[in-house]
Amino acid sequence: MKSENQLINESKQKDLYFVAVKLFIRDGDKLLIIHDVFGEWDLPGGRIKKTEFNVPLESIIERKINEELGTEFKCEVSKPNQIFFRVERKEWGLDSQIVHIFAVGYDAHYKSGKVKLGEYHDKMEWVDINNFKPEDYFTGGWLTGVKEYLNIANETLGFS
Repeated sequence: MKSENQLINESKQKDLYFVAVKLFIRDGDKLLIIHDVFGEWDLPGGRIKKTEFNVPLESIIERKINEELGTEFKCEVSKPNQIFFRVERKEWGLDSQIVHIFAVGYDAHYKSGKVKLGEYHDKMEWVDINNFKPEDYFTGGWLTGVKEYLNIANETLGFS
């Protein structure tokens, strides 16, 4: 049986993660990607706030869509897909401290409305997933997740 000190030491080895919901928004074979004001390409969506612990994820997704893409932009969000990200990045709001993010990917399909980027994003692109090179945009865990998504989209939807 482990001692209390051993259990405490093991507990201290656990990592602390932020949790995010990210959207793979498609309009046919186009995928929406956005660029943040900190110089990184991103997917719509983001982290859960402290005050949202008991808020349904669907409501958090709706908040993030409104903040990042505007209230006119409408998409249909499906259940989480098979993409889970583990990302390490500088957190500008925490004096550039390195943080870890665990993100859950959701499929979404564009319905209507114009994108009106929020204050933390400065540009967007609808990229063609048939010839999109994610390494030209993404790095680290985001790159791994986007590549995984493209592989799954290719296998299940027949994209080349």
